[in-house]
Amino acid sequence: MRIRLYTLVAAAALAFAPTAFANHTIKVSKSVTVNAPADKVWAEVKDFGALQNWHPAVESTKIDKGGDNKPGTVRTLSLKGGGNITETLTAYSDKGRSQSYKINEGVLPVAGYTSTITVKPAGKDKATLSWTSSFKAKAGTSDADAKKTIEGVYDAGLGNVQKKLGG
Repeated sequence: MRIRLYTLVAAAALAFAPTAFANHTIKVSKSVTVNAPADKVWAEVKDFGALQNWHPAVESTKIDKGGDNKPGTVRTLSLKGGGNITETLTAYSDKGRSQSYKINEGVLPVAGYTSTITVKPAGKDKATLSWTSSFKAKAGTSDADAKKTIEGVYDAGLGNVQKKLGG
């Protein structure tokens, strides 16, 4: 009887183990309305080599390879609180007012991170600035903590653009 009970418990544990330890894809999407024309908002955020101009957590941006907002450009962000993040621009459209990039390595608790920033008109002299991503939590980080960190990054950046240009 005892062996049978242990066998059932072990079988149940194995059946649920993949979901208990699965590293799920997390998605974050944040948007703000800015009281400025879309072209003005895009001019503020479009330079892949100048994130420090609009994100308060970034001390400086250094272009390591490429430039001029060309896909394949690699940048290293130095953060005000310490630490670096290296990213690669994967797509850019000045006409479509969007840029996509991925994190290569860095201090954020995420892995496989890809992201897109877009600006769209939202009426007369208004624009919607959106920042979306998908990623997995780094080993040792919960999905909730990874998501909360990225949401904080987005809130700080989007809020600062809104403050600078009108919200």
